[in-house]
Amino acid sequence: MDAIILAAGLGTRLRPHTLTTPKPLLPVRGRPILDWTLGALPSSVDRVLVVVNYLAEQIDAYLASQQHVREWLAVRQQEPRGTGDAVRCCREHLRSDCFLVLNGDDLYGAADLDQLSRCPAGLLVHPVDEPSLFGIAFLRPDGKLDHLKEKPPLKGCQLANIGAYLFPRNVFDIELHESARGEYEVTDYVSALAAQQPVHVVQASFWLPIGNVEAWEKAQHEDLETVMKRPT
Repeated sequence: MDAIILAAGLGTRLRPHTLTTPKPLLPVRGRPILDWTLGALPSSVDRVLVVVNYLAEQIDAYLASQQHVREWLAVRQQEPRGTGDAVRCCREHLRSDCFLVLNGDDLYGAADLDQLSRCPAGLLVHPVDEPSLFGIAFLRPDGKLDHLKEKPPLKGCQLANIGAYLFPRNVFDIELHESARGEYEVTDYVSALAAQQPVHVVQASFWLPIGNVEAWEKAQHEDLETVMKRPT
């Protein structure tokens, strides 16, 4: 199975640290964020496509030296046109009938990724107490995904979409349209796919987004060796 890792962003909320280092290569407990992600991928993943743009040469150099996956390809997103466009850039390079897609600046539990990889289509979610800050997953009575809604004005615990997906290859039959902010969103793929076929919702046991300096500093104290160790 192929996996796509989205690693093209500028990391503006982590400046000045990202002025000279792309966010996926910032160290957490002595290892780049991207290294943790590659090490947590399910054993069924035998090839990785990493979408790059900002400071791409550094990510290329890291991929050439890492020991987690034998086959990899850096796919350049020529313009920062959103996560949906980043996934779409990989279409002609994919070999598998289904594939994982992961945010490159979030850390996910290895067991959760393994469970996701066994779905015909799915996404990871995690409970949050401030749903107005997240994209929220709304479920059908059978527990499958109905749709995603970005930052709804809700209160109380809700299930946030945390940026890890399992797509069938036919997701590319869906036509993306520019969002209000002028980008192509991967979440539009997810909601449109849910209207066509069952999309499983996997509640993650671990999720650590590294979106700002405070979160990056917090990550240095997490027991990542346990939660991000690939199941045997």
